[in-house]
Amino acid sequence: MSQAIPDSKPNEPQDGLPIKPPEISVERVEEIVATVETPTRKFTGRIGKFLAGGLVVMSLYHLYNVLATIPTQLFRATHVLFILFFIFLVYPAAKRWKEKIPWFDWMLALAGVASMIYIFVDFEEFVYRPVIPNQWDVLFGGLAILLILEATRRSVGTALMLLVAGFIAYALFGAFLPSPWDHRGFGFDRLVGQTYMTLEGIFGVPIDVSSTYIILFTLYGAILDQSGAGKFFVNLAFGLMGRRRSGAGQTVTFASFLLGGPSGSGVATTVTLGAIAYPLLKKAGYSKEAAGGLLSAGGIGAVISPPILGAAAFIIAEILRISYLEVIAMAIVPTLLFYYSIVLMTELEARRFALQQVEIDAESPLRLVTRYWYLLSSLIVIVIFLLMGFTAMMAVFWSIMVAILLSILRSETAIVPRWIGVVMGVGIAVAIALTANGVAPRETPGLAAMALLVFALILAFVRRDAQDVTRRLYQALESGSRQVLNVAVTCAAAGILVGVVTLTGLGLRFSDIIISLAGGQLFFTLVLAAIVLWILGLALPITASYIIAAVIVAPAIIKVGVPEYAAHMFIFYYAILSEVSPPVGLSPIAAAAITGGNPFKTMMQAWKYTLPAFIVPFMFTLSPAGGALLFKGTPVEIIWATVSAMVGLTALACGVAGWLVRPLNLLWRAPLVIAGLLLVYPETTQDMIGIGIFLFVLLAQLVLQRRAPAKPALA
Repeated sequence: MSQAIPDSKPNEPQDGLPIKPPEISVERVEEIVATVETPTRKFTGRIGKFLAGGLVVMSLYHLYNVLATIPTQLFRATHVLFILFFIFLVYPAAKRWKEKIPWFDWMLALAGVASMIYIFVDFEEFVYRPVIPNQWDVLFGGLAILLILEATRRSVGTALMLLVAGFIAYALFGAFLPSPWDHRGFGFDRLVGQTYMTLEGIFGVPIDVSSTYIILFTLYGAILDQSGAGKFFVNLAFGLMGRRRSGAGQTVTFASFLLGGPSGSGVATTVTLGAIAYPLLKKAGYSKEAAGGLLSAGGIGAVISPPILGAAAFIIAEILRISYLEVIAMAIVPTLLFYYSIVLMTELEARRFALQQVEIDAESPLRLVTRYWYLLSSLIVIVIFLLMGFTAMMAVFWSIMVAILLSILRSETAIVPRWIGVVMGVGIAVAIALTANGVAPRETPGLAAMALLVFALILAFVRRDAQDVTRRLYQALESGSRQVLNVAVTCAAAGILVGVVTLTGLGLRFSDIIISLAGGQLFFTLVLAAIVLWILGLALPITASYIIAAVIVAPAIIKVGVPEYAAHMFIFYYAILSEVSPPVGLSPIAAAAITGGNPFKTMMQAWKYTLPAFIVPFMFTLSPAGGALLFKGTPVEIIWATVSAMVGLTALACGVAGWLVRPLNLLWRAPLVIAGLLLVYPETTQDMIGIGIFLFVLLAQLVLQRRAPAKPALA
């Protein structure tokens, strides 16, 4: 993994990061990701070309769907068809089959295809018999459920597979359970009808989001990666963050934000940045565990950073039936507070422990932006399209096209030959002109872009001079679909779970139990909800944790008076924060593999850096005034809520870290923690008291510092 965008002349020195090359090879990085997540097969030769070609076709199909009108259930079934087929070929059943595809995996892949094609055969009649499915429906539906369970086990893990299997057992045998968990019981045919033959199971909201938003944004991230945008963001962060004692930590935090925004993946951001930035943190004096904790804390911010956020954010938009732009707006202030708390902790630690000042002799940010400004343009296109009222699908479609076209401005970032890019640009411009003049329908520019994209891929096989550059585009399309496989099957498995909850009414029962245990109190209901999400996060990925909590926990929060949007944002953030929480946080485990630190100690360090952020979800749920943190209110209310939240986080961080202009003992730390907790509850009275306590401690410390200057460091 190179540190900087390679110069167009390979024999000349590269511009970019002046620090040592990464201590970890690309192969080692991939090995770490495979260890933390799930290993996949990677082939060369005919099988490799077949799989790569199929994944490219999958990407093109989903891009085409943005422009086409395909019946909803058929499109989602085709999406699941692709997912099942490729998971059984890409993910081995066990490690001993990692180097080859055994005959039974081919059979399972074809069985997955058959279970989805069956829906197409008699579709018009199929959709009218979910309550009384025939024997063939039950056979193919049962096959689809079993295949999804096995695909989930391979690509996500045993925990989610067992959880979904448990919910299936609950649907079948719940009549034998004691109250309040019992229900009237359902036969397997009714279960199949609910989960396989309607849009309330496998083909429900989660798979809808997977087949539209998630795969398209994953493709967009892969396109940016192949064009060198990730390296540009890292270089820009290193150039902007300066020569300060806390510069190393803040540089890593800022780079995490820039990298994570387009990727939306916590583990990927942690590993990618860690391979480059760990030497810098080590030089600044961070221990292995502290460096890993900071890397993973910044990495998990990728999942809450606009404009992409994580997969669960798209599901929020669908469940709440709001635009994705509204979800982005709700995420702005919490994201600001999350990164503010991390930057604050790095600043306090740098001062408390006198971390070394590291000179980052990076390339000028102005020069970087002047040379590679176009790598930012596609992100701007997403925002502009959303503001203009276009769907998120259309916004990311055109962002992908803009990223491809503008990549040709410099040879080192091009993912298609320059002349092909020019042809694509001219063709799209002509199509737009024809559409604007009423000569061609609205879909013409998009269809022209798709046709020219396919033309570029075909040309790469015909002209040898186009192969090297176009290979990047080919790899991006392949990588985009490959990366979405485990997320998509998570959505399919979660769809089964949601179907069972809908069928049995489990969500309402579970919500009533939570409220009963909390005594109907809002605060204790939120605490119990956070505990449930932490437990779910011990074994499940973020997307699965959110979906499950959305159907069994969110109703409880809503019942005690929290607005629906705030309830879903609460469980969204706690589902994300579970990824850095002990004892099984994935991002800290990945970071520990990079730094060589102790995984559990790394988790504790990550938890320390993100601890103030755990308070933020309570801020926007405990009081109606907290809705201002989610952009629900007047500009004055939003600004006041943000400022008071920042003061509260500052007070908590200083109290935890033991530093506020000088070292603090317990007598001074306690009132700071109290002030921070008062500011958690966003009401004017509590805010004023909390701010008053903080200002009193601050002024007292300034006076004490003048009388007796603080020592430069604490042991």
